[in-house]
Amino acid sequence: MKQAQVRAGLFGLSLLIIILDRITKLWVASHVELYYGSIIVIPSYFSITHVENPGAAFSLLANASPAVRSTVLITFSSLAMIVVAIVLWRMGREWTFTTAGLALVLGGAIGNLWDRVIRHKVTDFLHFYVGTWSWPDFNVADSAIVVGACLLMFQIIFVRQTARA
Repeated sequence: MKQAQVRAGLFGLSLLIIILDRITKLWVASHVELYYGSIIVIPSYFSITHVENPGAAFSLLANASPAVRSTVLITFSSLAMIVVAIVLWRMGREWTFTTAGLALVLGGAIGNLWDRVIRHKVTDFLHFYVGTWSWPDFNVADSAIVVGACLLMFQIIFVRQTARA
C-alpha cells in the first residue's frame, strides 16, 4: 500500500471517530433527559445516560473557574492534538499498533475538543456499573483515546520486545 493511501486511511480512522462521537452525542442530547434520563441496555451493568462534564477525565478541573478551566483544557487539548497529528503524519507510512493508536487518540481528542470549544463542556453517556459501584460516564471520544493508548502501550511492551529478542 502506498504511503499516501496509508495516511489517508489513518486520518480517515480519526475522521470516523469524530463523526461517530458527534452522532452519538447529538443522539443522546435529543433522546435522553439531561442528568435524570437513562436507557438500560444491560440491566445491573450498562446504561445510556446523559451528563455534561465541564472538566476533564473523571471531572478533573470541574470545580475550577470556567475561564481557567476552558483555557487550560482547550490549550492542552489543542497542543496534544497538534503533536499527535504531526507524529501520525510522520509515522503514517504503514499500519501498525502505533499508527492506529495515534489515529484513535487524534480522533478522540478532536471529538472532545469540539465540545469544549463550542459548548465548554463534554457530553458523556456510557455508564457502566455493578451494584453500587459505578464507573464515571464517558463517550465515544474517550473510548477511542483509551483504546488508542492501549495500542500504544501494547506496541511498547510487546512488539518492540519481540523485535529485540
